[in-house]
Amino acid sequence: MIGALIAASPAERRMLGGTQFKGPTPYVLAIMTFVMVVIAAAGLALAGAARVSAAAADSRFSVQVAGGAERQSEIAATLRATPGIAAVRPVAQGDMRAMLERWLGPEGAAADLPLPALVDVDLAPGADPAGIGTQIERQIAGAQFIAHREALAPLTRALRSLGLIAVLLVLLVAAATAAAVVLATLGALTAQRSTIDVMYGIGATDAQIARLFQRRIALDALAGGTAGAVLAGIVLLLLAGTLGGWSEGFGGAALLRPVDIALLALLPIAGTLLATLVARQAVLRSLRERL
Repeated sequence: MIGALIAASPAERRMLGGTQFKGPTPYVLAIMTFVMVVIAAAGLALAGAARVSAAAADSRFSVQVAGGAERQSEIAATLRATPGIAAVRPVAQGDMRAMLERWLGPEGAAADLPLPALVDVDLAPGADPAGIGTQIERQIAGAQFIAHREALAPLTRALRSLGLIAVLLVLLVAAATAAAVVLATLGALTAQRSTIDVMYGIGATDAQIARLFQRRIALDALAGGTAGAVLAGIVLLLLAGTLGGWSEGFGGAALLRPVDIALLALLPIAGTLLATLVARQAVLRSLRERL
C-alpha cells in the first residue's frame, strides 16, 4: 500500500523538485511519531499491568487472625492441609513490624504491640474461593479470608483509566499531526503555484496534481515516522532495562505482549497513511476552491 502511494514515473519525480527532504515536515512528523509511540507504549504497559495484576489476584487470598501471631505456625499447617490451597506463605512478624513502623513511626516496632497472624495463600486452579473461605473460617477461630482482588480493584481501575487516557492522547497527537500535514501541504501548494498553472495548461487533472503532492508527503512521513519510531524504540528499551525490577511487582510477567509490540511497530505505517490521505484531501480541496 505504501509503495502505491510513493510510486511515480521519472517525469513525475522531476515535477516538484525531486525527493530531497528540505522542509521541516519530516522532522515534525518524526517528533510526532516519537511522542505517539512512547505514549502508546505507556498506555499498553498500563493495560498490561492491570491485566496481569487482576489475573494474579484472582487466585490469591490472605488469611488474617487478629492477635494470633503466636499461632501463625499452627494456622499455616492447617492451611497446608486444606484441600484446594496450592501454596501457603506466612508473613514474617519482622516484615509486619517494619511495615507498621513506616506507617506509625517507632511505636509500630514496639514489642508489646500485638500483631495478627497473616498468611498469604494461592488457590489451586478451579478451586471454589467461597467454599474454601467458609471452611477456613470454620476451622480457624477468628480467621478472616480476604481476597486480594478486592484490595487491588482500585489500583486496577486506575491503571485502566490511565490506559484510556493514553489512547486519547495518541488520538490528539494524531490530530495535531494531521493539522501539521495540512499546513505543510498548503504551504507547498502555494510555493508550486506556477508549476501547477503549467500543468493545468498541458491538461493535468486535479487528481494527477494531488498525486504528486501526496507522494512528497508520503516520503516525508515515511522517513520522519521511521526515524521517530526507531528513536522511541531505543528510549523504550533503555527504560525497560532501567525499570526491569518494577515488573517484579507483577510476578515478573511481561507488560507488553507480542501483539502490543506489533501495534507499536505499525504506528509509523499508520502515520504515513494518515498523512498521505490528509495531504491528498487538502490538495484536492484547495484546487477546487481555486476554480
